[in-house]
Amino acid sequence: MSVWLPVAPCTPAGCARHAGAVRAPLPAALLLLSGCTLVLLGVACVPLVRLLGAAPRRRLIRRWARAVPRAFGVHVVVRQQAPDPVPGGELVVANHISWLDIPLVAAVLPGRMVAKSEIRRWPLLGPLAALGGTLFIDRDRLRALPAAVRTIATALRSGSRVVVFPEGSTWCGRGRGGAFRPAAFQAAIDAGATVRPVRIAYRTAAHHRGPAAGAAAFVGSDPLAVSLWRVVRAAGLTAHIDVLAPIPADGKDGRRALAGRARTAVLSTENPRRSCQTAVASDRANRPAESVHH
Repeated sequence: MSVWLPVAPCTPAGCARHAGAVRAPLPAALLLLSGCTLVLLGVACVPLVRLLGAAPRRRLIRRWARAVPRAFGVHVVVRQQAPDPVPGGELVVANHISWLDIPLVAAVLPGRMVAKSEIRRWPLLGPLAALGGTLFIDRDRLRALPAAVRTIATALRSGSRVVVFPEGSTWCGRGRGGAFRPAAFQAAIDAGATVRPVRIAYRTAAHHRGPAAGAAAFVGSDPLAVSLWRVVRAAGLTAHIDVLAPIPADGKDGRRALAGRARTAVLSTENPRRSCQTAVASDRANRPAESVHH
């Protein structure tokens, strides 16, 4: 088993099933076309976006990332407990359920994604991911782990925001999820950065507080095309993303304790409405003054 890529027990047959209303094939096909077109447009524009300054680049990335789930027919709700930025580098850690997680996090906390080194060699997407500031990590060899920690720590010391899914694999969201691997947290300690936990959940319109929506789960050997079709066919699919209070990485408790604190925050079942400001993130993301009514 890889240090960076543990195997989750979730399977497409057992976990990635949709229970609820479905769209007719034609509207679903139109959503699939619009979503894929938007993604490809974003990929094609990466070289031009890199020429912009940091602030306008972040704004464009956020707008594009907010539009991607909506283009695939997914409503998005963002709830922020601590929306104010933190000084210095920031390690964003989130649970991992779906390919939708990436644009969801980028919509509220755009940063440098951590990806496996093989992606760098992919045609088209590899060079474009590099242009987008992706940190490529060798996650298959234990001896490469110190170098991976140094790479992330260097980015954090420069003041960058780095986004990691520390479970190392996708989980369906119906159970307790996987353990948070501690390596990235060591990088945060070394850099004196702040850890920002983010909780992601998917629900259907009929079950806002009930069981997770299996349609969004992208687990096991599930082909991407099958997952895309399942998402656009699922009517009423809503993604909830909770931006939680930051955790200082002062190193007093060590990387494993820090990873445990972040995991507890992310995988907690407590209703975040009791302490969070609320905002709609479909086309009005990140407006703390607005509230969501279900």
